[in-house]
Amino acid sequence: MKEERYDVVVVGAGPAGSVTAKTAAEHGLDVLLIERNQEIGVPVKCAEGVSKEIEKFVAPDKRWICAEVKGANMYGPDGTKVVLSGEKMEEVGYVLERRIFDKFLASEAARAGAEVRVKTGAHGIIEEDGYAKGVYARAMGEDTRIYAHVVVGADGVESKVGRWAGIKTRLQPSNISVCAEFLMCDIEFNNDYSEFFLGSEIAPKGYAWVFPKGEDCANVGIGIGGDVSDEKHRAIDYLKAFVRSRFPDGKIVAEMYGAVPLSGPIYESVADGLILVGDAARQVNPLTGGGILYAMHAGEIAGDVIAKAVQENNFSKKRLMEYESRWREAFGKRLETGLKAKDFFLNLPDEDLNTLAQSLAGVKIKELSTLALLMELIRRNPKMLLGLAKMLL
Repeated sequence: MKEERYDVVVVGAGPAGSVTAKTAAEHGLDVLLIERNQEIGVPVKCAEGVSKEIEKFVAPDKRWICAEVKGANMYGPDGTKVVLSGEKMEEVGYVLERRIFDKFLASEAARAGAEVRVKTGAHGIIEEDGYAKGVYARAMGEDTRIYAHVVVGADGVESKVGRWAGIKTRLQPSNISVCAEFLMCDIEFNNDYSEFFLGSEIAPKGYAWVFPKGEDCANVGIGIGGDVSDEKHRAIDYLKAFVRSRFPDGKIVAEMYGAVPLSGPIYESVADGLILVGDAARQVNPLTGGGILYAMHAGEIAGDVIAKAVQENNFSKKRLMEYESRWREAFGKRLETGLKAKDFFLNLPDEDLNTLAQSLAGVKIKELSTLALLMELIRRNPKMLLGLAKMLL
């Protein structure tokens, strides 16, 4: 079997993996970034919305920004409309073209000095004395031992890398959102706002969305709770019903399917010689399902910490825990708040959701962040949301 050696091997070329690879390469490390699919960014498994905080990590580029939105319209089960807009907005701001965006991030990693390979899948971890020392990979039918001081699992919601290292990455159905999405054209919608639709008839334990993609096209999708998803209650069926009622004459030009982890942060995202980033580490807001920026932020931190570990020749879990503490300090509180809110709201009946939407109708919330929205809801519905207030305060 062929053998190769690197300082770092990153498994998965999504935003988390590519930014980790880029950052580590910028520190002068010998980095290999592998992607099992034949094309980076394909298939798309994302609604593609992101806040303008992305500008902290990359300069906006019209090549991968399809639309810029002013805010979000949220609709209760009875159709009550809540307008959310302001200078600071989480999860909305830009709608990306992930096929191009993910390739851009991988090319940035390559320009920084990382080697990038597609159609290369990891199928196990090389272990020595309890440490991850690389991965077993297969490409074009050929097996290779890829040795590395640090293995980075950026392999998404399924994260086999974490499981191989003994990290508990399995998700309960209640902690997964099962999603279906159409790219639709020739439809009428609000090009200036992302839109969200709540209700058990529309999307049980989830929501529907319409994200502008430019001109008369939009991502129209549905996410439902994994614990209510079965053969008789499929996300695709809810999506088809949603489309029939709102865009009966629209044209479907692409279909996308996937799952989003809504469990909140993983208990531990490091092991001896190994780090998990992005969806693999459950770095996703459980209330909104947004995770692109958290993935990129985690990637920057991971690349920096790995560089220090290589310099010190120390790849122990204890040394790599700097990554864990830094990402939790940076955005762990947001994820924990989102988890508490998700667990509370997903159990509310439609009548209560209508009451909450009606309490915000006509109110302009300037800061569209999860916490700001929750605090405004609590202020206007203190009795109904007493339990949520106790969890957050």
